[in-house]
Amino acid sequence: MFEKILIANRGEIALRVIRACQEMGIKSVAVHSTADADAMHVRMADESVCIGPASSTHSYLNKAAIISACEITGAEAVHPGYGFLSENESFAQALEDHGITFIGPSAEHIRIMGDKITAKVTAKELGIPVVPGSDGGVADYETAIGVAEGIGFPVIIKATAGGGGRGMKVARNATELEVAFRTARSEAKAAFGNDEVYIEKYLQKPRHIEIQVFGDGKGKAVHLGERDCSLQRRHQKVFEEAPGPAITPALRDRIGKICAEACAKINYIGAGTVEFLYEDGEFYFIEMNTRLQVEHPVTEAIFGVDLVREQIRVAAGLGMSFGQEDLEINGHAIEVRINAEKLPNFSPCPGKVRVFHAPGGLGVRMDSALYAGYSIPPYYDSLIGKLIVHGRDRPEALARLRRALGELIVDGVDTTVPLFHALLAEPDVQNGDYNIHWLEKWLDAQFG
Repeated sequence: MFEKILIANRGEIALRVIRACQEMGIKSVAVHSTADADAMHVRMADESVCIGPASSTHSYLNKAAIISACEITGAEAVHPGYGFLSENESFAQALEDHGITFIGPSAEHIRIMGDKITAKVTAKELGIPVVPGSDGGVADYETAIGVAEGIGFPVIIKATAGGGGRGMKVARNATELEVAFRTARSEAKAAFGNDEVYIEKYLQKPRHIEIQVFGDGKGKAVHLGERDCSLQRRHQKVFEEAPGPAITPALRDRIGKICAEACAKINYIGAGTVEFLYEDGEFYFIEMNTRLQVEHPVTEAIFGVDLVREQIRVAAGLGMSFGQEDLEINGHAIEVRINAEKLPNFSPCPGKVRVFHAPGGLGVRMDSALYAGYSIPPYYDSLIGKLIVHGRDRPEALARLRRALGELIVDGVDTTVPLFHALLAEPDVQNGDYNIHWLEKWLDAQFG
């Protein structure tokens, strides 16, 4: 087992990894920018190293600085959390070249799944159902119209190197396609330095369902059910739950087995998430995230496992502590993402937190790096906390979430808490009757 792990991240996910290290008797090293010198993850770690100025480009994305921090502190492994360098092939390879363990999948698996087209081809070869669409990148409008007419409108154009909804446009007819194709390529070039796009069938009312998988890197893999992440704004998840309200045990077993077997075939190591659009009983592969997800706590809640602990174990060569037969769903869990944002425009709201009180009680977990007196910096993502609740069933989880939101106090900055109070009053949310378009339509109706 490792004696010391460096966490190449910040905020609540850095704390999450530090806590797992503490329980395993492993020393932890925090890295931080100058803007995060007073951050909670710096205070909680055994050691800390400043790796650059406020800009993430020169700190949390600075591979050389992070590797130097490993060498200075003697850290044998790096946990990347999510975001930043967590799915960066060259970073994983550079660590390996320096004899440092990357707590995650191999650089090769990151490369394969990091490119949307390659990932789709690979998924298809592994027996995972995919959305009908182009076989690869689409270089010009003439090719695009041919693909669109072949699979039928509406279609969606996506950036090959995309994420977060950038370089993504919907076209419902040939006229819209011409504008959408040009705009998507332009956005992709600006956001990712790569204007390659591909085309898929646009599903009308799908749910976003993702399957949590875990592999030991030696041909053994399991699935830990699904999460429903359909409540999204601009392709960003805000509300996640497990198990999915629309997924039956038979559906779960079918798609879970397909995903686990696919991961076993390629000797996948560590945590991963296979994401799908789900409509009318069918699953359609979107992408695979080769890292820990923001919403992993809902899976931990219903299965009673520590996914970060398992990541560390398999990275150290110890193998998984459970098999598929050991995994049974217990109850229902929901997570809401608390952002420092001002409604209704969701504009970032950095500033000083005067008072912070985390909710508690049975079945309540608050993952946050906030504390009273902390100044939320303006340089990073606006996520300031994740509120996770667990109940015997979905109605109990919803009631617990309503109560916990009422207890949560974040004074000094605006947050998205009022959004969740409003959502919990909606019959569709109470009944689990929503899809990936529901939230944006609701927001338009509420705020115009």
